[in-house]
Amino acid sequence: MNTLELLRADRVLTVVRAPEISDARDLCAALVAGGIHVVELTYTTPDLPRHLERAAATAAETGAVVGAGTVQTAGQATAAIDAGAQFLVTPGQGPEAAAVADAARAAGIPVVLGAFTPSEVMTALALGSAAVKIFPAHQLGPKYLKDLNGPFPGVPLIPSGGVNAGNAHDFLAAGALAVSAGTDVVSPADVAAANWDSITTKAKAFCAAL
Repeated sequence: MNTLELLRADRVLTVVRAPEISDARDLCAALVAGGIHVVELTYTTPDLPRHLERAAATAAETGAVVGAGTVQTAGQATAAIDAGAQFLVTPGQGPEAAAVADAARAAGIPVVLGAFTPSEVMTALALGSAAVKIFPAHQLGPKYLKDLNGPFPGVPLIPSGGVNAGNAHDFLAAGALAVSAGTDVVSPADVAAANWDSITTKAKAFCAAL
């Protein structure tokens, strides 16, 4: 499966925001064991390309599809691609959004551009976004996502930010392609302390709530 097909099947990806990652391979293995195969490691973690390289090099072993998130510049996009990222995600549409999209297109991997308003969704689609990340999703909730599906039927939307086991199902029912699981599954403390069993347990609980 490609990344979008896998998201359609799993209906969830996880966004890892942690000050450090003790071992990206073990992190991915723990998430896959819990039912989450698509993993977004973000540029808010120092030395992200090193962690991406570790995750990408062991992807065949873990079964994870690993990409880079919080990508804001063409330089970050290139570094992530060189490290083995299989997709790119942006938090919004900064001045280099088009360059990030171009870098992903040249590498043959999908880009998911961040948006919040209908105009931003339109811009993301015009730039070639394979899906559109709606962030921060918790601000207006599942009803807003349903409203966006009105003018954008069939557009794959991925709500992110404030999505948890308690509201994830509502976002899917409102028409989301998939939801982003954040600290509800991968708390920074668990990631830093290598509490892999805890992460697997939380991933299983999140998937069950879908």
